[in-house]
Amino acid sequence: MLVAGFATFALLYCTQPLLPRFAAEFRVSPAAASLAVSLATGPLALAIVVAAVVADRIGHRRVMTASLAAAAGLTMLTSAAPGWHLLLAMRVLTGVALAGIPAVAMAFIAEEVDAAAIGPAMGLYIAGSAIGGMAGRLGVGVLTEHFGWRVAIAATGATGIAAAVAFAVLLPAARGFVARRAGVAGWTAGLRRIFADAALPWLYAAAFVLMGVFVTVYNYIGFRLRAAPYGLGDGAVGAVFLLYIVGSLSSAWVGGIAGRRGRRTIFWMPIVALIAGVAVTVAAPLPLVIIGIGVVTAGFFGAHSVASSWVGRRARGDRAQAAALYLFFYYLGSSVLGSAGGVAWTARGWPGVAGFCGLLGIAALGIALRLAGVPPLADSVAGEPGPTPPD
Repeated sequence: MLVAGFATFALLYCTQPLLPRFAAEFRVSPAAASLAVSLATGPLALAIVVAAVVADRIGHRRVMTASLAAAAGLTMLTSAAPGWHLLLAMRVLTGVALAGIPAVAMAFIAEEVDAAAIGPAMGLYIAGSAIGGMAGRLGVGVLTEHFGWRVAIAATGATGIAAAVAFAVLLPAARGFVARRAGVAGWTAGLRRIFADAALPWLYAAAFVLMGVFVTVYNYIGFRLRAAPYGLGDGAVGAVFLLYIVGSLSSAWVGGIAGRRGRRTIFWMPIVALIAGVAVTVAAPLPLVIIGIGVVTAGFFGAHSVASSWVGRRARGDRAQAAALYLFFYYLGSSVLGSAGGVAWTARGWPGVAGFCGLLGIAALGIALRLAGVPPLADSVAGEPGPTPPD
C-alpha cells in the first residue's frame, strides 16, 4: 500500500512543477496551465465512485493493480503529446485510470487491519503518498532542467510501471473482502446512512477545503519562485517538494496520536498549523517562504491523516462508499479550488493566493470545531467486537 500511495501521487501530480513551463511553452495563463493538474484530479474525483462500485464486485486488489498499470502507461503517452489540448486529454484519462487506487485504499486498510491500527496504518499509506508526491515532483524538476519536460514525464511513467509490478507482487491476498453487488437501491440507502451521520458530511467538507489550500499553494509557488527577486530554475523549484517528507512524518505521527487520544480532540491542531504556514509564506525572505510551505505541508498531511481514518471509523458497514465520497470531495477540492487559486494569483499575486488559502483554512478550522462537538461512537461497533479507540 505504501508503494501504491507513492506511485499514485507521483503520477497524479507530476505536471505540477511544470506549470510555469507549460504557461510559457503553450502560451496559456497560469490558471489555464493549472488544468494540467485539475483535469486529472477532477475526473479522478468523478470516477472514484464508479471505481468503488466495480471494486466491491470484482475485488479491491484487482482494481488497484489494473488502475496503477493503466495510469503509468497513460503517463508515458502524455510525454509524447504534440499539443496542449492532447496533453490535457491524456491527463483526463490518467485521472480516470488512477481512480481505482484511492477509491478503495481506505476501505482495503479498514477491512484488513485491526480497528485499533486503522489510524497508524492509514498514516503510513498517506506517508507513502507524501513521499511519492515529493520524489515525483523533485525528479520531474531536476530532469526537466537537464533533459526537458517530456523526458521527465516519461521517466515518471516508467517509475509507475515498475511500481505496478512491485505492488502486484508485494500486496498480500485480501482476507476481509466480501463481494458486494448492491444496486441503485443499495447505493442510495448507503448514501442516506452516510449523510445522516453527525460527522461524515463535515469531514467531506473539510477534505474539500483542506485539499484546496494545499494544491493552490503548490500550484502557484513555482510561478512566485521563478519570478524576481528569486529567479529560481526548474531544479531549485522542484527541490521545494522535498518538504513533502515533513508531510510524510506528520501524517504518521498525527495519525498515531489521533488513534490514542481521539480524532475530534486533535483535528483542529494541524489545521491551525496550516493557517499559520500560509501566513508565513507572505514574508519576502526566501527562507521564511520555504518554512511557511513546510508548515502548510505538515498541517495538511496531519489533518488529512486524521480525517481519512475518521471516515473509516464512522462509516461502519459503508466504508467503501464513505471512503469513495471522502475522496470525491478531496480531489474535487484539488480540481476546483486549485484552479480558482489561479484567479487570485492573476489578480493579486502571492498575497492574493495567501488570502484565498487563509479563508479556506479558516473555514476548515470552523469545521474542525464543529466536529469537536459531535457525539462519539459507542465503545463497541457492530462487526468490530471488543473495545475500539475513541473517535
